[in-house]
Amino acid sequence: MKSRRTDLAVEAREIWQESTEKTTELEGVSAREKDIDGVRVETVCVLDERGEKELGKPKGTYVTVNLERAYARSKEDFNRSAQAVASSVRELMPLKEKDTVLVAGLGNNAITPDRVGPLTMKHTLATRHLADTLPEYFGSMRRVSVMETGVLGTTGLESAEMLRAVCAEVKPDAVIVVDALASRKAARVCSTVQLTDTGIVPGSGVGNSRAAINSNVLGVPVVAVGVPTVVDAATLAADLMEAGGIKSPSPDAFGETGGMIVTPRDIDAMTDDVSHLLGMAINLALFDGMNIEDIEALTM
Repeated sequence: MKSRRTDLAVEAREIWQESTEKTTELEGVSAREKDIDGVRVETVCVLDERGEKELGKPKGTYVTVNLERAYARSKEDFNRSAQAVASSVRELMPLKEKDTVLVAGLGNNAITPDRVGPLTMKHTLATRHLADTLPEYFGSMRRVSVMETGVLGTTGLESAEMLRAVCAEVKPDAVIVVDALASRKAARVCSTVQLTDTGIVPGSGVGNSRAAINSNVLGVPVVAVGVPTVVDAATLAADLMEAGGIKSPSPDAFGETGGMIVTPRDIDAMTDDVSHLLGMAINLALFDGMNIEDIEALTM
């Protein structure tokens, strides 16, 4: 039987609760919520093998920052949202003052819903070369390297292979990877950010899994930052039916059409907006003492 497809741990937990008609805590999983300056943040921790089996997620911490689409229209909402994501990055990846970081954008820049990773890199400060060549101006800044991995179909290289080679040369103390995800709900598209210390399997949400990128592969802590940009058609249809009070069949019942991946018609503008936010949030997390205005002056 085909399960309802999602990359989000909070949705995997919701699906478990719905399928079992339970509201109690799932064994091997803990969950909590908090508010960061008006932004709701949910944390799901997969604690052991029981939790891994039930949620289909590796053991670790999954933080979901729930954004309002107003962040794209209001400077105040944008700043609050970026700060909430930045706080979540720092929580998952505590860094020492001299630690260096590699930030990598995964995905295909030529495919609109898959370009969140590459677009985010355009808003992320690369300082490793500046700190080395102009220490009098940039020597106090954290050394950050930024790269786009592309995709196997155009590079002939797995993203994991490329990152492993770069890590061997650059020797970062930590890695942040940014990628597009799949959600079960259209309302979450470009309005939710998931961060996890378990790494990522690129393409898993759309049934095209590539080599895993995690701390075991790269040898350093890895935080994956993802934003859902697509919804599986069968999953969306089933959820819409249930929202309308209609008993939904198994996603298998939708046949080949249910295997389609759908995305909003304005996904180009949405990915532009959320990539800008992610880039600013990562910069805030990595460069202590800088605000968004400082960062935008350097990235424009």
